[in-house]
Amino acid sequence: MTYRSPTLAEIIATLEVERRDDHLFVATQLDNPAHHIIGGHIAGQALMAASRTAPGRVPHSLHVYYVRAGDARYPVELRVDPARDGGTLSTRQVTAVQDGEILLEALVSLTEPVESQDYQAPMPEVTDPDELAPVQEQLSSHADEYGGHWVHPQPFERRYVDAPPRLALELAEPSPRLRMWWRPAEPVPADEILRSCLLTYLSGTTMLEAALVMRRATPIGTFNALIDHALWFHRPVDLSDWVLSDQHSPSGIAGRGLTTSTMYNRTGQLVCIATQELYFGRR
Repeated sequence: MTYRSPTLAEIIATLEVERRDDHLFVATQLDNPAHHIIGGHIAGQALMAASRTAPGRVPHSLHVYYVRAGDARYPVELRVDPARDGGTLSTRQVTAVQDGEILLEALVSLTEPVESQDYQAPMPEVTDPDELAPVQEQLSSHADEYGGHWVHPQPFERRYVDAPPRLALELAEPSPRLRMWWRPAEPVPADEILRSCLLTYLSGTTMLEAALVMRRATPIGTFNALIDHALWFHRPVDLSDWVLSDQHSPSGIAGRGLTTSTMYNRTGQLVCIATQELYFGRR
């Protein structure tokens, strides 16, 4: 296995979708050996396209249905329907199309700043990221597997409080939660919309791990496909420091697995709640 994960710079560059007219954008994909379009990536691109059509407003929720797989060797058209612009909130519908076929349908809600009562659930008490080893060290005993898959460089640094899927295979019982600290491997621009898109990408590529742990499986050799994906952005995510993702999978049934993630800035601010359903059944 010689596949190289995309760099953070490549992810950011492709999240910056190309505008063709007021409501049409073109999105370059991140190719890979399977030519599979990454669900979290195209969702982040849809979020970016919608946000470009509502200046002065920032996304507070994103709801995505993944309709069919696409081919990452070719670009995707993102068609944005400006469904509504209210006094505070805007709604956008985004349709992703490749070769005449719909790949994705998304609804995005955006808001102006609003002063109001502020409350949140507290961040759980977990081990500080500075006291945890990087995931490459946590998985170093498996470095010779799959051409070094577990330890190769990633665009996001990760430090696990609970055992990631490969280590969880060795446990007598899976952990009911999968808590992980993450941050970009390099500095990113101080752009709230871009950071929400990066969070969308990250959630789309890591939340499945909570379901894999419960299934006693790893991403290698396990077929899975995203069905739907929803995120609520509560406060700006601080990507200059570690972010805690508190993940669990409350249900797995009929070939599907549901996962949720609650994310906090290191200071304890609740920044995002995400849900995702995956399909593990027949291709």
